[in-house]
Amino acid sequence: MPFLNSICVYCGSSAGHKPEYAAAARDLGGLIASSGRTLVYGGGGVGLMGEVARAARVGGGRVVGVIPSHLNTKERAYHEVELRVVESMHERKQAMADLADGFVAVPGGLGTFDELFEILTWNQIGLHGKPVGLLNVSGYFDALLSMVEQTVREGFAPPTARSRILVEEKPEALLTALDAYIE
Repeated sequence: MPFLNSICVYCGSSAGHKPEYAAAARDLGGLIASSGRTLVYGGGGVGLMGEVARAARVGGGRVVGVIPSHLNTKERAYHEVELRVVESMHERKQAMADLADGFVAVPGGLGTFDELFEILTWNQIGLHGKPVGLLNVSGYFDALLSMVEQTVREGFAPPTARSRILVEEKPEALLTALDAYIE
């Protein structure tokens, strides 16, 4: 049994322009399921959210989606999973954090960045000690990582801000790194 029983995946409600993004989301969802873990995600059935959830579900995994009521239609909630409808984005992020043993961001937009930076901030200020990783498909997060490194160089974040972020290009390697993480 893996060390981390549940993985929260932050990802886009769009698929992006590169087919590698959807392939990586599907691979990650399948690996989460085949390793006996629970996928926790944003509850949508479209974009990369839909890809990761369908792959985990097809792989026989438990899938828990958390979606705010106001996005239920826009993100077309995926009703084939254990769906939890909450009232606000704040409730969504808290519920996802409470349900997860670790976190992975795959390519996505501003919502993905918002969720990622909030969970990183919570880690930095000691609200949790759970691992946080980036699935850096096709170098998608390179600029973000440069920004974090710049923030550290300029004295706006401690040196541990960058080392707290686990980065891998392949889902298998990232799950292994998450399991091995020790704060």
